[in-house]
Amino acid sequence: MVMDLRSDTVTQPTKEMREAMANAIVGDDVYEDDPTVKQLEILAAKMVGKEAALFVPSGTFGNQLALLTHTNRGDEVILEANSHIKKYEVASSAVIAGVQLHTIEGELGKMNLDQIKGAIRGEDIHFPSTTLICLENAVSNGTVLDVDYMKSVYELAKSNNLNVHLDGARVFNASTSLGVEVSDICQYTDTVMFCLSKGLCAPIGSMIAGSESFIKKARKNRKLMGGGLRQVGILASSGIIALEKMSKRLKEDHDNAHYLAEKLDEIEGVRIIKNRRDINMVFIQFDENLQVPKDFTQLLLEKDIKIGGYTGDELRFVTHNGISKETIDHVVDSMKIILQAKQSI
Repeated sequence: MVMDLRSDTVTQPTKEMREAMANAIVGDDVYEDDPTVKQLEILAAKMVGKEAALFVPSGTFGNQLALLTHTNRGDEVILEANSHIKKYEVASSAVIAGVQLHTIEGELGKMNLDQIKGAIRGEDIHFPSTTLICLENAVSNGTVLDVDYMKSVYELAKSNNLNVHLDGARVFNASTSLGVEVSDICQYTDTVMFCLSKGLCAPIGSMIAGSESFIKKARKNRKLMGGGLRQVGILASSGIIALEKMSKRLKEDHDNAHYLAEKLDEIEGVRIIKNRRDINMVFIQFDENLQVPKDFTQLLLEKDIKIGGYTGDELRFVTHNGISKETIDHVVDSMKIILQAKQSI
């Protein structure tokens, strides 16, 4: 059995999810007559403290649907330079919404408030209109934004008649890390996207949530983007379990990531990036004097272990429902064997 720590996107649906999917009551969701989808959307909206919610196929789809619905073509959107929307969504904001991105280099995903304020366009014939600020929480670099910061950005946005969209792909991880309810985070947003997959283990799907008027408009835009699905209650049934049950177990993943970081920290020459240890991710670098095989990840794969690179010389380990402490022990022991063998050559 392969132990996959590349991402929490590799999670498998639970037995309960599979049974729910097999027995789901379904209807045509484009006609809005799938009762299981409606149940999921009501539950999702309630959990994040919004009036309404909408099922979408993926996180990228949800983010781009939000941009399309919030903006007009040629508008400008403010966001952090390394955010998922900017770096990892195939420049779809240019293709779908037709907006310009004003990026701000933040500190671990957190933009400086004065820089945000300075990026908001004034009235000038030469300028695009600033209409939206996007935040990400949890950040894909392993950190979270605190609630006070979310509040400050939201108040700044509202004082300038702007909206705030949250890429909350892992917002349940963020709430777990901060020890607050998801709604405490989302209260300082106009809209939020969050994934049912990843750590929540549903096989497919994300949600966007906001006001009733926003979701009504987004529903039509979802159809425009090709996301009007039919008997989607089969997927929604697993999403209900993801929210009701799997969101409650994320602390286990965080605890396992902490255990993994402690064990990796015992290996000479391995450096844990400790200021990015807020959620279920562990990032490491190797000391320059440590001899690391060029095929290090391939050698791990031969021991049935998959890990992923992140940026540059970093490696990322992500804990999730399929990773136990026994798995972690095997991973760490295997790394020790591979690295020690290289030093003895």
